[in-house]
Amino acid sequence: MFARLRSDVACILERDPAARSTWEVLTCYPGLHAIYVHKLARWFWLRGLKWFGRFTSHLGRWLTGIEIHPGAKLGSCVFIDHGMGVVIGETAEVGDGCTIYQGVTLGGTTLFRGTKRHPTLGDGVVVCAVAKILGGFTVGEGARIGSNSVVVKEVPPGATVVGIPGRIVEGKDAEAARFAAYAVVQEQSDPYAKAIQQLVEHSQELERALRQLQARMAEVERDAEASRRDLRAVK
Repeated sequence: MFARLRSDVACILERDPAARSTWEVLTCYPGLHAIYVHKLARWFWLRGLKWFGRFTSHLGRWLTGIEIHPGAKLGSCVFIDHGMGVVIGETAEVGDGCTIYQGVTLGGTTLFRGTKRHPTLGDGVVVCAVAKILGGFTVGEGARIGSNSVVVKEVPPGATVVGIPGRIVEGKDAEAARFAAYAVVQEQSDPYAKAIQQLVEHSQELERALRQLQARMAEVERDAEASRRDLRAVK
């Protein structure tokens, strides 16, 4: 178990430039917490303790904002980045080394019990923010699903999919789609993807301006406190 935990932490440190230390990953990454809650829920599920499995899954969703059905199968070194709003359905299968961003849904399109309702992700698949993969088909190894895409049919290995409904992009478009912040495509004709990219860039500019303003306010407060101390000394 500890060897698996070390491997999962190492994959997060490798893939997320914001991760600074093992301790930070262990204590501050809800995606990691959700995966290990899922391991416990699945242990109950496979032993016929269905209610305990579902209740453990429910607690995991409450604690992390990530819902993983105890019937879902997750491979090794799966990284759920940020994770809020991720939903992984009962018959979903996630291969080794997959990366899933916030808001992703691995959902079903049929209500028949006992059928394969949710998708299977091959090894190394990247599913970016708010993408929806709906149905019991396979997304091939190394495929990349762009932000806000809605995928309803099988994806071949190594393909890049963008848009609503999801379409495979090739050539220069595929290179452009690999890989801005959260896989938003650049230099393409999709107006929705272009608008999202502009929103992301604007949000980053606002964050930088806010940090500069906070630093300036802290500096002013320090100067004001120093002035008050000098005034009290004079009195």
